[in-house]
Amino acid sequence: MLVKEIMTKEVVTIEPKNTAFDAGIKYRDKKVGCLVVVDKKVCVGIVTERDLIERTLCMRKDPEKTKIAEIMSSNIKTIYALEKVEKAIEIMKKHKIKKLPVILGENIIGIITVTDISNARPEISRRFIDSWVKPQWRD
Repeated sequence: MLVKEIMTKEVVTIEPKNTAFDAGIKYRDKKVGCLVVVDKKVCVGIVTERDLIERTLCMRKDPEKTKIAEIMSSNIKTIYALEKVEKAIEIMKKHKIKKLPVILGENIIGIITVTDISNARPEISRRFIDSWVKPQWRD
């Protein structure tokens, strides 16, 4: 099974020049787990809710003045749309991430998450959860 077959095609994006406040509005309106940061359709980073909290609010920065470029995670891992789902799992495990932007050429065309994989491939999701996600959970 290929990544493009199970990825989420509706990617919510934000530009590096936008503010943390803008990101908060997008999170509220779109109800997503992350925002992919793009510059001219090229993925340059990712912003999670945790980034907003830890890098803006906890640092007492003004969300209306703090640019996404200041708080985003850069050096982002991506996967090519025609790769197999197992390759996505391998990247996620290696880098301890749960979301992986999907590219075709340099353009972002989707995102694949642990949830996408679990829904599409229940036979491998159990092994995945047992080997990677479950050991990270803390009671």
